[in-house]
Amino acid sequence: MSSVVTGEAVVLELKAAGFAARGLSVLIDIIAQVILAILLLLLIGNVFGGVLDDALTRALVLVVVVLLLLVLPVTVETVTRGKSLGRLVMGLRIVRDDGGAIRFRHAFIRGMLAILEIYMLVGSLAFLVSLFNERSKRLGDLLAGTYAMRERVVARSRAVLVMPPRLEHWAATADIGRLPDALGRRMSQFLAQAPRLTPSARTALSRDLAAEAGRHVFPAPPADTPPEEFLHAVIAARRDRDYAAMMRRRERTESTAKRLHNLPFG
Repeated sequence: MSSVVTGEAVVLELKAAGFAARGLSVLIDIIAQVILAILLLLLIGNVFGGVLDDALTRALVLVVVVLLLLVLPVTVETVTRGKSLGRLVMGLRIVRDDGGAIRFRHAFIRGMLAILEIYMLVGSLAFLVSLFNERSKRLGDLLAGTYAMRERVVARSRAVLVMPPRLEHWAATADIGRLPDALGRRMSQFLAQAPRLTPSARTALSRDLAAEAGRHVFPAPPADTPPEEFLHAVIAARRDRDYAAMMRRRERTESTAKRLHNLPFG
């Protein structure tokens, strides 16, 4: 899975679907629509038999086409927040450009444009437009502000933060309470993503974060401490202290609850 690393070492895990995956999902949807159209037309023929004239037959066929090509896809996409049968099979979902769930407006715009670029032009316009943007958007996506996202991605194991042995004594007495929460989150994100960074980016980011964290930690670690090791020690100590504080609060709460339960009432 390709990732985009921001300047604060935050990896964006939203992967846009390629044209091939989107094409297969559309093909599955079209096959389902054709099967459903045949069943509906057979049903209409059996129910209304010989009572339909040519004009009424054409009108019913038009209703079925509009129902299957516009009403049904827009309704399904709106209700499921970007899904369809084909996308369910392929593990895709339509989302807004900011990653949020789509609404009726987005689904309707996409549905209207799909009639032109997918059905009338046999997907040729959708293919050409997708070549000129990095998220393989078709024209309907560009106008609606949406794109197809892969939902099935390989789960990555999270690295376990361990206190560096040689910094245990220093971390036990260091004052890290002044470390800002935002900086702590950036440090944690960096440590989780560090193995996937290039060596130069990893070194530069660890050095910058260590320098920023060093202004909030006292005393400073030993002079020969590598920046990334210092970050590990600070985050591990912060995690352990937060857990210990949470357990103390839990014990006090349980103790208070027991005392209240034992009080004589009435």
